[in-house]
Amino acid sequence: MSVDVTPYYHCVSRCVRRSFLCGVNPLTEQNYEHRRDWIEQKIYALSQVYCIDICAYAIMSNHYHLVVHINRDKALALSNHEIIERWQQNHKLPVIIERWLSGQLASDTEKEACIAIIDSWRSRLWNLSWYMKELNFDIACQANREDECRGHFWESRFKSQALLDEQALIAAMAYVDLNPLRAGVAATPEASVFTSIRARLEALNHQQETAPCLHPFIDNLTNDKRDGIPFRLMDYIELVDWTARQYREGKACLNITSPPILQRLNINQSNWLKACSELEKHRSSAVGCIQDLRAVKNALNKKRIHLFRLDG
Repeated sequence: MSVDVTPYYHCVSRCVRRSFLCGVNPLTEQNYEHRRDWIEQKIYALSQVYCIDICAYAIMSNHYHLVVHINRDKALALSNHEIIERWQQNHKLPVIIERWLSGQLASDTEKEACIAIIDSWRSRLWNLSWYMKELNFDIACQANREDECRGHFWESRFKSQALLDEQALIAAMAYVDLNPLRAGVAATPEASVFTSIRARLEALNHQQETAPCLHPFIDNLTNDKRDGIPFRLMDYIELVDWTARQYREGKACLNITSPPILQRLNINQSNWLKACSELEKHRSSAVGCIQDLRAVKNALNKKRIHLFRLDG
């Protein structure tokens, strides 16, 4: 991973056991549906601690998806006290930090040690691996206690794909939000529970500017200086709805007018539908347009990168 290449990533964690992460296990008939709420609440809680913005998520029966934005600039701009406030929400503070907060440190050596600890926390707050570790560890511990067993709960740390441009970002978000529909467990995007599209639509119904703990949409045609996803929310909702109709009708070619956002982003329509249904099926470590590939290979010092192309 390299934030200098792209701050956007699509992450997936899958359960290693035959027993379900969520839902009803057909073998034991035990209901694990409540675990979806565990994951959603943990995602929301960690978003208050880490400088990792959640663009999209979907919690399925044996895995979950995240599309995240690594906000390094936000972490670097936090004061030392703000770093401590965030870190102590999920962690017990070392004694030397508590003494530093109360002004009890007498030597420069102790003060330097405290600054070194705070700097390490600052680096972790925009580190995606630390975020995913804390998310998965907490869920694994709760599940093991409930199942009265030990051992691995997740098949690996997590898998990720770099999203190299705006086209890749919006395609990955739509792919994630349409996971329940594609799996046949929801008939419409708005009926897809435990997804970011459902959370955003519910926020709209309550006349909220954005869903709690989700990275907001901002119109990239305005002078809005806020952090956010550089699209209009209504364009994204229209795009997801249009893409969902393609799944339900099962058509290989397009026979309806595409939403304007596809034209503005110069996305090949066939590649768009392929990305929104097969993003994980291909051996791709990055998603984007071919024009980005050379710069990414140079930045990561790699001779070859498996790219899922979105352009023609």
